Amino acid sequence: MAFAVSKRNAMAFAVTLLLVSIPMSSSTLQQDFLQCLVENSDISFPITAAFYSPDQNATLFKEELESTAQNLRYLTPSNPKPVFIFEPMYETHVQAAVVCAKKLQLHMRVRSGGHDYEGLSFVSENETPFVIVDLSKLRQIDVDVDSNSAWAHAGATVGEVYYRIQEKSQTHGFPAGLCSSLGIGGHLVGGAYGSMMRKFGLGADNVLDARIIDANGKILDRAAMGEDVFWALRGGGGGSFGVILAWKIKLVPVPATVTVFTVTKTLEQDGTKVLYKWQQVADKLDEDLFIRVIIQTASKTTKPGNRTISTSYQGQFLGDSNRLMQVMQKSFPELGLTKKDCTEMSWIKSVMYIAGFPSSAAPEALLDGKSLFKSYFKAKSDFVEEPIPVEGLEGLWKKLLEEDSPLTIWNPYGGVMSRIAESEIPFPHRKGTLFKIQWLSSWSDGKASDERHMKWMREMYSYMEKYVSKNPRRAYVNYRDLDLGVNEEESDAREWGTKYFKGNFERLVKIKGEFDPENFFRHEQSIPTKIG
Repeated sequence: MAFAVSKRNAMAFAVTLLLVSIPMSSSTLQQDFLQCLVENSDISFPITAAFYSPDQNATLFKEELESTAQNLRYLTPSNPKPVFIFEPMYETHVQAAVVCAKKLQLHMRVRSGGHDYEGLSFVSENETPFVIVDLSKLRQIDVDVDSNSAWAHAGATVGEVYYRIQEKSQTHGFPAGLCSSLGIGGHLVGGAYGSMMRKFGLGADNVLDARIIDANGKILDRAAMGEDVFWALRGGGGGSFGVILAWKIKLVPVPATVTVFTVTKTLEQDGTKVLYKWQQVADKLDEDLFIRVIIQTASKTTKPGNRTISTSYQGQFLGDSNRLMQVMQKSFPELGLTKKDCTEMSWIKSVMYIAGFPSSAAPEALLDGKSLFKSYFKAKSDFVEEPIPVEGLEGLWKKLLEEDSPLTIWNPYGGVMSRIAESEIPFPHRKGTLFKIQWLSSWSDGKASDERHMKWMREMYSYMEKYVSKNPRRAYVNYRDLDLGVNEEESDAREWGTKYFKGNFERLVKIKGEFDPENFFRHEQSIPTKIG
């Protein structure tokens, strides 16, 4: 006798079959979660493909947990692991995940890319049990050149967004990150700086709308969430207000010809003198020109094994090499840039150049998505308002030469960044900032070396205190640094909050208290509902 079975009943039956295969040791929470998902969404794909559990398949679970995570410090056996990882295929599944996590009192972490310096999107050090909702399957990108806009779903990478834009137009771009494997969902919530920031501002300055899921499982756009919440999302940091589903971004015009270059100076080639000059001019250069400095240790060519400091000036110019040479000869001749150092290319190829792709790589390489960079590392950040004097630089070189693999990247501000008000979005580091510093130390010999390298990083950071911003000493929220403080009590947040957000922090707290009063979306450095 034939009979009809509803999609929901069919899925309930499939879930029952799956649950039979889950060992009872930790299946209860997953059973309850799965059943709740069936009751709260129309799941129309094989449910087994959406879950990764250590009890079902430890190898696949480990691979998925580590798939986008970069910092190996948070992937050791001693780090807490989620009960399971859920990879929704549709927005309604994310809604159901929020509803079910709340109903079952499961702590939830959300990740869209995994470029998370302190592992807050995939590790919960102080709340268990927890689950990860991984948005990597939600990566649709719709580009509308006529309206100079695009919708990008949270799981798409910055590289994919760039690729889809250039697929439609060679004269449109977007001023976001320098690393192509960044997940766009988490990238823009921190501000998102890039090589066109001096011309167009941050990625977050160029967001037109957003779709988020609140703590009640409702999908809200800009009109529904209100301007306060929309303000908070663009630079207020991830994991505090809701689950970002997608961003509507404003496309910006780029020229058909973009010029790039890299010029390297060691200490023996007047590296200190050139860097001191760069500090004085980098924020005042033509807005079409972005020159960052990548500083690391290197071996002296004349004495193998004897290290020196290498400073590499990496530039992107929105124009041709002839005009670039005129700008450089007028404003920064000390670098000694020559026409031979310059390479003209399309905007998309210039993005790939800065991201470190070989010159032979086709734009399709941006679709690969996942980062190949994985190591044990610790990072910090600073903002500089006055040039660091020569003696300060010389002291820094001594500190860098004490560490095995130190790296610091200095990114220039000025231009449009100086003309946008500190309160325009939560990201406050604007007028008066010469450049931002990222500090990084990485190592490959495992957790046993953590203490030594972390000690060096903190000593170096302490040394730099007198040369960087003060009251507060500022930091960039997308370079999370738990040394700045964590949320033990809600009043503790002020310690780290003012460093990331300055005077915008109290407004963020007020919005959080009104929008998510139960503090469902939380982590070690999430915006609290109140401060003491």
